[in-house]
Amino acid sequence: MFRNLLYLSLIVLIGCGKGEKSSSNVFFAGEIVNPTSNYVVLHKGDMVIDSAKLDEQNRFAFHLDSVAEGLHHFNHDPELQYVYLEKGDSLMIRLNTLYFDESLVFSGIGEEINNFLLELFLTNEEEAVTIRTFYRLEAEEFVEKIDSLKQMKLLTLANLKTEGSLSEKEEKVARASVVYNYDTYKEEYPFRHKKSKGKNAIEKLPDDFYNYRKDLTFNDKDLTYLRPYYNFMINHVGNLSYMTCSHACGIQNNVVRNQLHFNKHKLNLIDSLVEEKELKDNLFRYVAFDYLLKHDSEKNNENFIKGFHELSSNNRHMEEIDALYEGVKNIQPNKTIPNVDVFGFDGNKISMREIAKDHKTVFYFWSGTDRMHFENIKRRIAKLTIEKPEFSYVGINVKTDIDNWKALLENSGLDANKQYRSSNFEELTKTLIVYPLNKCIITENEVIVDAFANVYGSF
Repeated sequence: MFRNLLYLSLIVLIGCGKGEKSSSNVFFAGEIVNPTSNYVVLHKGDMVIDSAKLDEQNRFAFHLDSVAEGLHHFNHDPELQYVYLEKGDSLMIRLNTLYFDESLVFSGIGEEINNFLLELFLTNEEEAVTIRTFYRLEAEEFVEKIDSLKQMKLLTLANLKTEGSLSEKEEKVARASVVYNYDTYKEEYPFRHKKSKGKNAIEKLPDDFYNYRKDLTFNDKDLTYLRPYYNFMINHVGNLSYMTCSHACGIQNNVVRNQLHFNKHKLNLIDSLVEEKELKDNLFRYVAFDYLLKHDSEKNNENFIKGFHELSSNNRHMEEIDALYEGVKNIQPNKTIPNVDVFGFDGNKISMREIAKDHKTVFYFWSGTDRMHFENIKRRIAKLTIEKPEFSYVGINVKTDIDNWKALLENSGLDANKQYRSSNFEELTKTLIVYPLNKCIITENEVIVDAFANVYGSF
């Protein structure tokens, strides 16, 4: 099932990807077809390293005197992708934003690791559909199929290492990308298997099912921002928490009834297992966001955030987490909707509180950068307008420039008098917790009925 393109690119890599890394400088450049932004931004972890503006030919270039060797990512809003950089690399890329990941190709010194990681990413996306069908299998057959796919990728990597002269660190990151991706499926298996078979309890697994856990590392900075590694850690912590606190959490029919206890248990588990500071902070952040966005009671939220501060008082994401907590607290039921300003089609400013005055209102959100979501939301609002006419349906646009927003509305069939635009996405997000995009806010006479409703599931 491994993409034929990976084997083809491997041959190309071996033939022309080698080069001497005689300099400590790094050159990273490329061409963006159909650009969606004027800039390409280079990151190392959550830190911005540099930005480059596209020229008249939609080309960009980074000239770096030195680099912290390892995994980076570049962002061309709204998309991003990995780039692995070492001293002496001289990389070129070309991509078309209409097929961002599929069209991306690396060439030059350092291309071997980057093309391998990219093809692995694309292959993993393709395989995921098939692997979902494996969850119905019994544990031994499931492991056999997963391990077979894993070994296929590791064999390709071994050939690449032999012929393509990967550095030790590059080989480590590439190997982790393979191993942790497939081990994540094993962490998910007991829960997905139970669901797929329609059973009431998780089945007993073979004694050697989790043998791969003996090789886990919780203290490798090179892997902290590697997507398969991070996803594995999220699933691993969730699995361990579920298995070890099922009684205290009140789990029934595979559903956690006491979210507060369950998520506090996750925090304590992360604190005891994870050594690498950035990984620990990132996992703490994930748990905090996951819990707070489940909109538990105000009292439980307060209890959670207190425990969070006790365990992770110096968390690098503390300001963001506290802002989320305050935002959630301010949009609890029976509170007046925050006084956020938006702009109408005529350009006039008005507050959402004024819009909601004397009405039953549903505020829904959409973005011009996600056309599929926009088409779906149009159909959904048209249907709700007929089925639930007692509500006024008000659209709030985010992250779309004003000209594009107006052009989209003129051909949308939506009532422009009930469409508004936020010019400050960050403020809107922090105040109203606009996540996920299918969220809607239901109010009656300015008072919040449900600020965490779903435009598809709450009516």
